[in-house]
Amino acid sequence: MDSNSAERIGSAAMINNQTASFAAGSSRTGGAGNKRILERYNALKLGWLHDSIHFILLVLSLFLLFRYVIGFAVVGGDSMSPTLLDGNLVMYLRIVPEYRPGDIISMRIPAGDYYVKRVAAVGGDVVELADGKVLVNGRESEMLNQYDQTFPETATVIYPYLVQEGNVFVLGDHRTVSKDSRAFGEVRLRQIQGKILLSIGRDGIHRPV
Repeated sequence: MDSNSAERIGSAAMINNQTASFAAGSSRTGGAGNKRILERYNALKLGWLHDSIHFILLVLSLFLLFRYVIGFAVVGGDSMSPTLLDGNLVMYLRIVPEYRPGDIISMRIPAGDYYVKRVAAVGGDVVELADGKVLVNGRESEMLNQYDQTFPETATVIYPYLVQEGNVFVLGDHRTVSKDSRAFGEVRLRQIQGKILLSIGRDGIHRPV
């Protein structure tokens, strides 16, 4: 073999080695790139999964909150003025261990109408109406007599009136226009939606008392 042939063979071997090295490098570079793309895709997929879980938990929490804990109602009419005005949006608490005289409640009567009224008396109390005043267990209630005079509405509710256990007797603060227990009798606890906590309306945001 002459020197030129040996030179050509050596050059060819060098070229082959360089080509193999380049191919191997390219393979390693391509593999690393694909790995980075896959890692990025998995990170995006994991982030999307976390966001989806958080969204589902948020929706579920809101559903449970509004279904079992709090609710909203709109005051219709002037029967609770000046405490609550017509059109006010009120928020009520559904979970109430015990209702007491003075509590303002959202309720539904058997006829299907919804009302916002004030609890005047609870089970075992005796309600009397005398000279335009409300008396509970023989005592005049300043809270119940501060806005308006109170007179009987129907002959079916006879005074003194004994409120049965598990029921409440309700009145509107503006008695002259209020349809309340003087007209439809006492209200069962299961008819009560909840206790009013907050009022939002043209008179501002406040906690009615």
